[in-house]
Amino acid sequence: MCQVFAGQDPERYGSTTRRLRLNGQSTSIRLENAFWQVIDTIAENEGTTAPAFVSTLHAEVLELRGEPENFTSLLRCACLKFMELSPGAEDVAIAAE
Repeated sequence: MCQVFAGQDPERYGSTTRRLRLNGQSTSIRLENAFWQVIDTIAENEGTTAPAFVSTLHAEVLELRGEPENFTSLLRCACLKFMELSPGAEDVAIAAE
């Protein structure tokens, strides 16, 4: 069983830092590449860019709950929620294929 997870391409769990603007402030967010892939897919499905999606999500969270304690964790959980809700998201599954 663990070979499915342990045997995945290291590029999937390697991380990338992207620079973007949240609330008009320039910032950077570092996530594992697999999560960026899901965020790119979500943004594409919404007809927007990944930075615009992340910025919109941040603004909505601020409005609902105030400043999130850990925004990168929220992004990871948003990816998981997307996977739970999207029957056609198998091509961006977080676990190794």
